Amino acid sequence: MSFEDKDKAKEYWDENIKLVLSLLAIWAFVSFGCGVLFVDVLNEITFMGFKLGFWFAQQGAMYVFLILIAVYVRKANLLDKKYGVDE
Repeated sequence: MSFEDKDKAKEYWDENIKLVLSLLAIWAFVSFGCGVLFVDVLNEITFMGFKLGFWFAQQGAMYVFLILIAVYVRKANLLDKKYGVDE
């Protein structure tokens, strides 16, 4: 993996960091927001026989984390192709 110039490398890493920070923000909202802060509001909704706040704290967050990993892999591969540093 090599870049033609430092400007391209900086653009690549700026986009990569932006992607990571946006996915981390979603992760923080789901894990802390839905599992802790908004649990009382979400518990008023039933999902698959469970209160939604409880479900997010116990299982829902894990599903979201797996989806975030898949999204990162897809977006990172597209980013690599965009800058010509794919495998």
